[in-house]
Amino acid sequence: MTPDPSQRALVLVTGLSGAGRSTALNALEDEGFEAIDNLPLRLLKPLIDGGAETNQPLAVAVDVRSPSFSVDDFLAATDTLRSDEGLSVSLVFLDCEADTLQRRFTETRRPHPLAREGTLVESIKAERGLMLAIRARADLVIDTTHMTGAELRRDLAGHLAPADSPRLSVFVTSFSYRMGLPRNADLVFDVRFLSNPHYVESLRSLTGRDEDVAAHIIKDARFQTFFDRLGELVLDLLPAYADEGKRYLTIAIGCTGGRHRSVFVAERLAALLSEGGRRVSLQHRELAS
Repeated sequence: MTPDPSQRALVLVTGLSGAGRSTALNALEDEGFEAIDNLPLRLLKPLIDGGAETNQPLAVAVDVRSPSFSVDDFLAATDTLRSDEGLSVSLVFLDCEADTLQRRFTETRRPHPLAREGTLVESIKAERGLMLAIRARADLVIDTTHMTGAELRRDLAGHLAPADSPRLSVFVTSFSYRMGLPRNADLVFDVRFLSNPHYVESLRSLTGRDEDVAAHIIKDARFQTFFDRLGELVLDLLPAYADEGKRYLTIAIGCTGGRHRSVFVAERLAALLSEGGRRVSLQHRELAS
């Protein structure tokens, strides 16, 4: 995903309608990309050729709204662009669960681009089937089902960091297994084996950020050995990911409710990783909801 500095970066943004295309384009524009939405395929190559003298990165959204859109034509155009030695092409596909897409279209009262082909549910299903071949060829697939706009922006900025970015960006998040795994996590660690503060009446309403909860978890004889090994493992893996060209890594820490154990361990891990001057961001998914 990281462009060669000698090449012009081109990000093609596509995916399911309602999955966050506009947010993605705005995020890339904020990162210095020239952003163009709903470009007809026939104009893509002339656009690139017309800007051959500039090295400003370019982000273009192409999807089923685009005039005369064709999956075969889109893939052929992408292959042609990838063969251009002056370009570093990344294909980003935004995905999302059907229920969430239905809610988004209902809330905005905007028609689905394929609305003529049936109900909203049928249109979403038809588009998903149509776009499967493109999704399979994508360099990056982002599921935005449970993402806020800010989270999508952060995810894109991390994955599309400049080639001269000196460090790997790390995102640590806590979560509840009852609410499902974070869909874009690279590494997932389960801390449900630790003593659960939920069953202590005085701790139940607190979170892993509170000192009393931290003291309860630390008293578990298994905690320190686990955390020491977790830290060693992650610190050993980060350089390997960086060497492979990865610029953004998501680490998810999960427990039953996502409020106590996972929050505490995520806080400790983020602090440990930050000590080396790494760029680390932290989120507690269930505390934010």
